[in-house]
Amino acid sequence: MTLDLDFVRAQFPALQGEWTFMDNAGGSQVLRTVAERVSDYLLTTNVQTGASYEPSRVSTARVSQSREAFARFMNCDPGEIVEGPSTTILIRFLSEAMTGRLQPGDEIILTNTDHESNIGPWLKHEARGVKIRWWRCDPETYELDLAELKGMMNERTKLVCVTHASNILGTINPIRAIADVAHAGGAELCVDAVAYAPHRAIDVRALDADYYIFSIYKVFGPHHAVMFGKRDKLLALDNIYHYFFDKTRVPHKLEPGNINYECAWGSIGAVEYVEELGARAGAGEGRAAIEAGFAAIASQERAVSGRLMDFLQSRNSVRIIGRTSTAIADRVSTISFTAGERSSREIVEAVDAARIGIRYGDFYAKRIVEEHGLTRTEGVVRVSMVHYNTLDEVDRLIAALEPAL
Repeated sequence: MTLDLDFVRAQFPALQGEWTFMDNAGGSQVLRTVAERVSDYLLTTNVQTGASYEPSRVSTARVSQSREAFARFMNCDPGEIVEGPSTTILIRFLSEAMTGRLQPGDEIILTNTDHESNIGPWLKHEARGVKIRWWRCDPETYELDLAELKGMMNERTKLVCVTHASNILGTINPIRAIADVAHAGGAELCVDAVAYAPHRAIDVRALDADYYIFSIYKVFGPHHAVMFGKRDKLLALDNIYHYFFDKTRVPHKLEPGNINYECAWGSIGAVEYVEELGARAGAGEGRAAIEAGFAAIASQERAVSGRLMDFLQSRNSVRIIGRTSTAIADRVSTISFTAGERSSREIVEAVDAARIGIRYGDFYAKRIVEEHGLTRTEGVVRVSMVHYNTLDEVDRLIAALEPAL
């Protein structure tokens, strides 16, 4: 499937300016419809939910519709959708809510390829006698070995935490296979999907993850996030809201202080946008449209990734950090590299002059950068593209990068 790029780019007002945005893994540009929804909520239904008067009933319905939209987006039930400010905070909420189920001697498996959002919240349980075990990637290929995970599992393993796609490597991890290993060992699986969600259709039923979290501001929406949790798993979690919320009050017991209503309503625009892309490709509506929309997205991203990867691989000084394949099943369109002993900061600052936004550093995936000696170059250069980026933009980036390399 192919995208109508004129239509796509017209939906993002920021793209009409002079800058090219290739730092999308830090936050994508926002759809006009999302901004209009946020404004509409604040100007017409900015009241507390749950009351009997009409504006409150409308507000309550709008928040419910956001859960329905993301249930379509992830292929689950609306009652399995928890909302919050960011993935970082939602995983912290999840970690707190698992306190009653994690006992001294239990084990949690973490990876060194994850963003700190899916590491730091779990480390606090060490003080309670929970053991942290590290599933580390290969130092040369940066790949996680599934056989190694199988060897780490034992009767004390309660949770495995992993990213669906690394925000540095771009590598897509085999979540269903990881889930099968975790579940065979009696453990649950928590997946950080922030770097995956803008690029591919999500089907949590097929993936069989127990918890699956991503931030909507990486998926063309406002600064908001959603977490899927299997219904029985959510019911078993501790209540982290007021004392009078019992454990059956899902998802609200996991949303202390209530969610951001205007962001919840605005976020629906991101789901509807992907559905529209699929509908324009003739795929109908609902899940079918979402899957078709992401198929078109993946095809465009494969094209821009291939153009950039071909250039980078032609440079002897460049080392790709992660897979060099740009196959749709292998990676998303986030590409990181170093150039010999050159400072990544200097490379990025040279590109700034061309009005192209890329980035350097560790991107809060600090452990993989530190453990693999990438701090000596001030981290990696990261180019993170999405479907609204064009081949012409990649060519402009290449022209800016060439003298800097």
